[in-house]
Amino acid sequence: MKDTQKNGRSKSTMSGGRRLAWGAGIGVLLFAIGYGLNSKGWLSFSLSSSDQATTQIGTAAYSREAMEADRKVQSKDKKAVAAGVPVGADGYFVPPPESSIPDTPYGEAIRRGQTIFMETSTTVSDHVGNTLACVNCHLDGGRREHSAPMWGAYVSYPAYRAKTKAISTLEDRIIGCFTFSMNAQASSSGIAPPAGSDVYRDLMTYMYWMSDGAPTGQKLPGAGFPKVKKTELGYDLARGKEVYANNCVLCHAVDGQGQKDAESDVVFPPLWGANSYNWGAGMARIDTAAGFIKANMPLGKPFSLSDQDAWDVAAYINSHERPKDARQKGTVEEARVEFHDGEESYYGKDVNGVIVGGGVEK
Repeated sequence: MKDTQKNGRSKSTMSGGRRLAWGAGIGVLLFAIGYGLNSKGWLSFSLSSSDQATTQIGTAAYSREAMEADRKVQSKDKKAVAAGVPVGADGYFVPPPESSIPDTPYGEAIRRGQTIFMETSTTVSDHVGNTLACVNCHLDGGRREHSAPMWGAYVSYPAYRAKTKAISTLEDRIIGCFTFSMNAQASSSGIAPPAGSDVYRDLMTYMYWMSDGAPTGQKLPGAGFPKVKKTELGYDLARGKEVYANNCVLCHAVDGQGQKDAESDVVFPPLWGANSYNWGAGMARIDTAAGFIKANMPLGKPFSLSDQDAWDVAAYINSHERPKDARQKGTVEEARVEFHDGEESYYGKDVNGVIVGGGVEK
């Protein structure tokens, strides 16, 4: 734009009114572009504190159908904008529907993995020492937000884990689930499936399929279990027992052993005792259990319990004896110092006059 000099002062050839109009027009255009990209899910921004590092996937729903359509466009035009992340109106990632599993060898592997995920104690009975299945902690077939969904897990590995003090692959992580949550040492084989097993291959294929469209290296909203800040009152077993009686007994029974149907399949899982997760499982930590309970329990009534109730009932559940920590080689106290020191757990502590952590067997 050309400027002229008059009386020693610089003056634009465009009037102030026209400059204002141009500025307003450009502003509207940029806003429209930004709004369009964000509504498609192509813009991301931090939703929560930096220590949680979660990512908001836009502000409007972006369907899987839209994603697939945009993928087709980009396959023909490499300059086209990349497809976004499928997200529902609630802001959570939308995994593919079961109806989209293809009738191919790949689809067969997905379905095998899904069956293992849903019926672990029967499909992999040689390596499961209790009556639990993956779906007991990862609800809705691993699809449910805030219950460590598989679409959040698959894209998060390999990763360093404080528990192992090493980089873990996804297969390593699943081996850990068999070892601690499935209590593999009490199975007929006495171990988790060996590394490279088709069990892991099929499970990871199922997880890969479910995470289609999820960005790698980002913690999406609803991934993992939520964290519930410890209350000023802490946790109390008497209060927890009352919360359990009022909210949990219907499904998990007074003795915490859950329910089975006529074919002896588990309908609601046991929460303690020989057929539950062992002391080395993440769910045996009170804070982890409190987060899961807060977001998912009672079943069908997420976020209905107060933070205090979630902490108290998690403490009550995890004050009961269960199979011993698979890592325990010496005494309970030695294992407590090595593996449980500083965590929110009753492991190796006095509960009603008894030191818990020694384990219980079938």
